[in-house]
Amino acid sequence: MNDFEMYEEYEIQFDPMNIDRQARRQRKPEAHHQPKKQQHAVIEEIADDTVNEVSFKTTYVPGRFEEGWLLESLRPFYDRGLITDVLARVKGGKEANVYRCAAHPGTGLELVAAKVYRPRMFRNLRNDKMYREGRNVLTADGKIVKTTDHRVMRAIDKKSLFGAQVAHTSWLMYEYKTLQQLHHAGADVPQPISSAENALLMSYCGDANLAAPTLSEIKPDRDEAQPLFVTVMRNIEIMLANGVIHGDLSAYNILYWDGDITLIDFPQVTDSHSNTQAYKILDRDISRVCDYFAAQGVQTDPAAIMYRLWKRYVELDAKLQAADLSVMFPEDE
Repeated sequence: MNDFEMYEEYEIQFDPMNIDRQARRQRKPEAHHQPKKQQHAVIEEIADDTVNEVSFKTTYVPGRFEEGWLLESLRPFYDRGLITDVLARVKGGKEANVYRCAAHPGTGLELVAAKVYRPRMFRNLRNDKMYREGRNVLTADGKIVKTTDHRVMRAIDKKSLFGAQVAHTSWLMYEYKTLQQLHHAGADVPQPISSAENALLMSYCGDANLAAPTLSEIKPDRDEAQPLFVTVMRNIEIMLANGVIHGDLSAYNILYWDGDITLIDFPQVTDSHSNTQAYKILDRDISRVCDYFAAQGVQTDPAAIMYRLWKRYVELDAKLQAADLSVMFPEDE
């Protein structure tokens, strides 16, 4: 297989335009003599074409520029019999919006949350190079892209159109797989239900009228703040025991509902052992959490917490792994 054939194979894997045959037929080469279309004109065309292809209607009425990519992103969950309706948008952000959806009766749930990543031209992706260190690149089905595929790696580093799509897919799948791992380990995270090209489906926190607020939006009683702080620290330990660091933990992505907390937003999850920035990233997570709870009257010592957790879950684990290797492969005497 030559380089061009390898590129075509990856393009088929990662490019949603190649997955959708109808969209591929409609895609036309841009005439070089014509001026480049304005961004809003491009989005209008995409939105109009997509709306015609999507048959299911929603209670939630999206905006003009939101409708096309929203329905296209959620269509796989509708087709798989996981959702029946989109009821409301409960959270908006630069990178993704979260929607309250009516779950299909077959799921055994009443409500679910759909996290839909915004189109690239509307999304201001943060520089994720620091978080990608030590992480493999994942395809849409969660498989690892070989590091010897230099074309893919160069495309990601150069942030080409193809590279941006590969990075976007990997970013999304890391969040999904991390939710699977941590939910199985007993962490307070949403239960992952399904993933699609541009969206994640997970358990919903809140009720039919109100989504759970973040800790940044509430002021818990002092008697409640202490146990909440302990619970957040327990979750950080669960993550470290599984070799990962949240990467962007703060009161802005910890939900609160009926006395319980739920940690959300994991695309920046960091490998605690293979990322050279792991100490810095974990220290920032712990400091942000401690700052919030200190403002609620909780006595915290972020430096002592950082020292204890790092020694126990990173340095000690590394020593144990080294000891295991010395037993398996003893030096020649």
